[in-house]
Amino acid sequence: MSIEDTPGTAPGVSVEDTGRGCDDRGVQTVTPYLLYRDSEAAIEFLVRAFGFRERLRHTGDDGRVNHAELELGDGEVMLGTPPGGYEAPGESGVMIHVYVDNVDSRFARAREAGAAIESEPKDQPYGDRSYHVKDPEGHSWYFSQHLRDVVPEDWGAQVSA
Repeated sequence: MSIEDTPGTAPGVSVEDTGRGCDDRGVQTVTPYLLYRDSEAAIEFLVRAFGFRERLRHTGDDGRVNHAELELGDGEVMLGTPPGGYEAPGESGVMIHVYVDNVDSRFARAREAGAAIESEPKDQPYGDRSYHVKDPEGHSWYFSQHLRDVVPEDWGAQVSA
């Protein structure tokens, strides 16, 4: 299906709807973009603490990381340091959720790297084992490992029609 004259697209330009958010590189439809005062330090921390792999980095003439892309499994986050007097989020109301294969070893790695522990690994009623940490600039990260399938009604959820 072609999307013609969509908002944000030049008039007369046809964009192929791939089901991946109109990106032919295979980039996921929704990608968290995190802002950091010190993106270089953030990249180093995310790689060391959470096991991300840096895929791309653009550094401006001023030495500031303008844009970077990190991947973990089949997901990615983008990040950068905006110009000017950016302040870290503190309590932003946003949490990044990441599924991993071994949540307990990931937790040990995050703790060793200095992540602020908000909650230790715990089995959840919906079948995941999860923990919550914050990175040095206050972004919340929630890591989970799926242990078992649980019918939503068995843990108090209702499936929407």
